[in-house]
Amino acid sequence: MLRDGRVLAARRTAPPAAAGRWELPGGKVEPGEAPADAVARELVEELGVDVEVTGWLPGRVPVGDALELAVATAVLVRGEPEAREHDRLCWVDAAGLADLDWLDGDRPFLPALAALLAPDDGAPTPPTGTRRVVLFEEDDARAVARRLLDDGFATSVERERLAGEDDDEDHPWAVLTDAPPAVVEVLVDRHDGWWEEDDPSPAAVPVLPPSPAPLPSGPRRVKRPDGGPGGGPRGGVGGRH
Repeated sequence: MLRDGRVLAARRTAPPAAAGRWELPGGKVEPGEAPADAVARELVEELGVDVEVTGWLPGRVPVGDALELAVATAVLVRGEPEAREHDRLCWVDAAGLADLDWLDGDRPFLPALAALLAPDDGAPTPPTGTRRVVLFEEDDARAVARRLLDDGFATSVERERLAGEDDDEDHPWAVLTDAPPAVVEVLVDRHDGWWEEDDPSPAAVPVLPPSPAPLPSGPRRVKRPDGGPGGGPRGGVGGRH
């Protein structure tokens, strides 16, 4: 759970091997339950708060022989966290992550979490080098993001910015996700949008026109074939005969 550039850490009391160590609060996904719904349910039970899942940190960590640990990012919607199943809660910024004795399963996620909490980064980092789904309606964008989050894909929503425009009124919405193209295609068809790879190639270097030749600093004299000055036979038009 993220707030103001910090993440909520909780200190365990049981089992004895984990007592006194810190973790990211959460729990198990029940059979038939979507991962994002499990996060919301567990935080109600453990902390007494309502949250909105906004994305997932990359990677998964095996836990035992049959389970794996995934870490969601979420924002507080209602309530204030209280320690119902832990003996202490602590809001930690990026610099403070290393000061806590984390459970082994949470440690692999700390680098990504530190990057997420870095100063001047007030929102979850969207997945990069993946897919960008563009939709014109916010409700469609939120519905697509919710479906992808429920399926366990890293996902974020942002407002598209059109060149030369400042207001948001007519800008489309973009859902950034690491979901595979086959999944994205189905959602795009259902919600009338389009998608593209969000990994643009480096911008082309503009080709500039050649610089004009420098202007002469004085009159130029051209030697004629007959040795006289000028560029043609003596006399010419308007000349004296």
